[in-house]
Amino acid sequence: MTADRRVPRAAIVVLIGLLLIGRASAQSWPQTLTEARGQTVYWNAWAGDEKTNAFMVWVAQQVATCCGVTLHQVPLSDTAEAVTRVIAEKTAGRDTDGTVDLIWINGPNFLALKERGLLYGPFTQRLPNFAYVDTKAPSPNLIDFTVPVDGYESPWLAARFVFIYDSAHVRDVPRDIPGFLPWVRRHPGRFTHPRIDNFLGVTFLEQALEALTPDRAALQHPATDATFAEATAPLWAWYDAVRPYLWRHGRQFPASGPAARQLLDDGEIDMMPSFNSAEAAVDVEAGLLPATARTLILEGGTLANTSFVAIPYNSPHKAGALVVANFLLAPAAQAQAADIRVLGSPTVLDLAKLAAPERARFDRLPKSPLQPPNTAWGVLLPEPHPSWATRLVTAWETRYTR
Repeated sequence: MTADRRVPRAAIVVLIGLLLIGRASAQSWPQTLTEARGQTVYWNAWAGDEKTNAFMVWVAQQVATCCGVTLHQVPLSDTAEAVTRVIAEKTAGRDTDGTVDLIWINGPNFLALKERGLLYGPFTQRLPNFAYVDTKAPSPNLIDFTVPVDGYESPWLAARFVFIYDSAHVRDVPRDIPGFLPWVRRHPGRFTHPRIDNFLGVTFLEQALEALTPDRAALQHPATDATFAEATAPLWAWYDAVRPYLWRHGRQFPASGPAARQLLDDGEIDMMPSFNSAEAAVDVEAGLLPATARTLILEGGTLANTSFVAIPYNSPHKAGALVVANFLLAPAAQAQAADIRVLGSPTVLDLAKLAAPERARFDRLPKSPLQPPNTAWGVLLPEPHPSWATRLVTAWETRYTR
């Protein structure tokens, strides 16, 4: 690890304020900042990871200091809770005083609100810091599970699907999805994935589906009964063979990624999936995993996606929500999220668009040999259309829980 060279807090606050204003439209953004001051923004967000929750607390401190916006995280166990609330408010005619100002949202949940016209926007081009975002094709910052974002949600975290394993107990790691079957047979009970109704659990199935399906292109279109049956037949044959060798014979699953991580730390399993490519580095740094934790990147392609925030159509604090979304794209905020002492998340920004002092923030971040370098990634696979995840969850539950 490199020495801690963090910038003093006062300097960060001043620079953040300049970044929030510096690239703004002279007509619109100053007016938004004025309107936002004094507002309270209710950010509905999954709360299953303590490190992400701590980052949100830091964000709240920063937007309060620089912009006079009070940010409250409304903890969710499932993003669908907030989506259901917005839909219920629409049904009740509550069109101006909704209870949700900002949602951490992806995939099927984004599509559900977008199709119903329940999102505010397009708004991303109003954000001064959106000018820094990596928008080069095929950037996952503009497409959410094949659905064009169209300015109705703003990126804030990047994700890459990997596996974390304990090298003290495992040396012969599988190199691809077909290789998991012989591996679990050699290591019975030493691998598991979160429940399929958890985003990480269904992503594990999607990663396997991408590798095994005879027609990967079909996954980029809405699933039908016929295409789903054909594309998933190899997946279910593979999973039927793998499942008996999972932790607790595949009859029980951890509720979430953090729950799986605890099993790995406790020595109950030797490998788990993760959607944070820096998780081994971050969790070893935080004392949440043993120093022997390592990252496995499968050959043949890795699922990649972006975490977004969206603003419901009936948010009463849209200006404050815009300020928060904009702050999440500030180089200072992105560098904070990229720090392995915080989240270790790859940035959604195009560093070539940053001035030298802003790029230097990322250069100063502590490095870890446990963090995969950019050169480690092969093919980055786009997420399937949201309908595939929905059908995968239903099909898995029908096959394995009834």
